[in-house]
Amino acid sequence: MKVRIIVVLALLSCYTVAWAQEETTQGYKPSSTQFMIRGYAHAGFEYQAVDGDARSTFLGSSFVPIFIFKPSDRLLFEAELGFFYNSRNEVEVSFEYADVSYIVNDYIILRMGKFMLPFGTFTERLHPAWINRLSNAPLGFGHGGIAPAAGTGVEVRGAIPVGSAKLLYYVYAVNGPRLNTGVDEPEEAGQLMFENLIDNNNNKAFGGRLGLLPFSNSSLELGASVYGGTVGDRNDSLYSNVGALLYAFDLSYVRQLSAVRGILDIKAQYNINNVDQATYFEEELDGSFTPYTFNNSSNASFAQLSYRPTMAGNDIVKNFELVGRYSNFQAPEGAEWEQQSTQWSFGINYWLSWRTVFKVNYQSTVQQGGHGVPAGETVTTNGLFVHWAMGF
Repeated sequence: MKVRIIVVLALLSCYTVAWAQEETTQGYKPSSTQFMIRGYAHAGFEYQAVDGDARSTFLGSSFVPIFIFKPSDRLLFEAELGFFYNSRNEVEVSFEYADVSYIVNDYIILRMGKFMLPFGTFTERLHPAWINRLSNAPLGFGHGGIAPAAGTGVEVRGAIPVGSAKLLYYVYAVNGPRLNTGVDEPEEAGQLMFENLIDNNNNKAFGGRLGLLPFSNSSLELGASVYGGTVGDRNDSLYSNVGALLYAFDLSYVRQLSAVRGILDIKAQYNINNVDQATYFEEELDGSFTPYTFNNSSNASFAQLSYRPTMAGNDIVKNFELVGRYSNFQAPEGAEWEQQSTQWSFGINYWLSWRTVFKVNYQSTVQQGGHGVPAGETVTTNGLFVHWAMGF
């Protein structure tokens, strides 16, 4: 892995030198282009007790660089990679997104490639470790959740003034998710797999979001999202016409209030995931298969409140932040992955700078059903998380 990283850095260095020489040769001004590296990193410690069975571990640093190249005032390229430790103690490199954006005018931006989908706001705006006020994602959100994170396709987005208010709009067409039929993973039959760099059918998924900022100070945003398309494989007649329709509703309120002498930050989102009913097959001990079906509807939600006393007279006190979050996830009854889970998280953060935070939070999750939980049983997981996150 070290050799691969060194090779990649060497190639990037060669490319940068060649690019600079080409600019000089062609007579371009170096100041006409801009390149920067942004991103975030985090490390920490986690202690979790599952019905009394305790486990603890230090977490190796995760490194997520974001490369931004701006060749002109209207053209922008961005890409994000992720370097993480997986459950096998191996370094895993993930390709998060890479897209090109073109600013048509003050109200229209066109982009194409693999990009973060504006399905609600959590994934696109809140998931980075230094922005997320807690140490992990809410139930049903983030990687492995029931909502899309990124998609490969084309998007038009922008903002329109409506008097003193603003209207944000996003419209996109992407490859769309794939249906897990249970052939290779019987316990996940009926789930959607959102990583689809090459489409598995000829029907694209379409989606969009409208966000309304009704106040002139933009302290409040209300949003509604929709996303849908065919998810079955084109060559599988049994599932080729299976489709999915997803909805999301989100809310954000951020305001410094003299009444509480600080910043009040409220975030909430509710996701609904509906997949057409289909027939799946469960393998019995004798090798035969039993067909079954279920109403394939899931939902996930969270509500979060944080408070930071930014108007306090003490410089140390004003850097503290209190946060609490409730989240809920319900998977379809009758599915192999059926579950009902609720989670409460509470934390205290200390901001070393505007983009560096030290987080300590306690979390309690009650899960009925799902992977690793015997049918009909309920498991309670309590955990303590200590994370240090930095944006750069």
